[in-house]
Amino acid sequence: MRRFYAPPENFSKDKIALSLEETRHLRDVLRLRAGEKARVFDGAGKEFLGEIEAIAKKATILKIIEEISPSAPESELDLTLAVALLKGEKYDLVLQKAVELGVTNFAPVTTKRADVKLKDAEKKRERWQKIALEAAKQSGRARLMRIETPREFTEFTKSAQGTKILFAERGGAQFDAIVADKKITAIVGPEGGWEDSEIEIAGANGFQIVTLGGRILRAETAAMTIAALLQNHFGDLR
Repeated sequence: MRRFYAPPENFSKDKIALSLEETRHLRDVLRLRAGEKARVFDGAGKEFLGEIEAIAKKATILKIIEEISPSAPESELDLTLAVALLKGEKYDLVLQKAVELGVTNFAPVTTKRADVKLKDAEKKRERWQKIALEAAKQSGRARLMRIETPREFTEFTKSAQGTKILFAERGGAQFDAIVADKKITAIVGPEGGWEDSEIEIAGANGFQIVTLGGRILRAETAAMTIAALLQNHFGDLR
């Protein structure tokens, strides 16, 4: 069963309107026709089974048959994963896997040792949001992972919410020492690691400093591993 996305405002009492982009995919790539069924999620956690009524040049209309349960239910853990900027495809991969692992919010942060410069942060965020949308379609999630506009590390640490954890390669407590509730903000560092001043800033803003032992992980591997560990211990990944 094919899945499509339509924002909540595209839903009426018994109809769903798909956008031009989704219509092109439905019509030109998947070659679906009127009368066929498809699943449509609204990005806010709801999913519906619909029947295609009409396919026009710029929109597709489906009749809602019933509300259904998403293939991948949402975790009870409200997890914000903040990741230092990485080059190119590495960051795209982290975004995709964050969606699959049930991350609620994804926060790009600029750090002193991150060897990445953003020319147009908002344009970049829009591109990342499209990557997250495609990952949601494939993974079965009905809620879109929110992508925040990139922020400087110190600014981000001052506004972080919930249980706050910074994962560092040195000087932190063991993972088992984490005390957390169901809302967590976790920060993962850049390829070059953290500077001492950044670790101090995080501690001053209420972050628990945690160090994973036993392995030396690349930055992108660390981000995915940390999301999985947090979902295992505090979420629904069992």
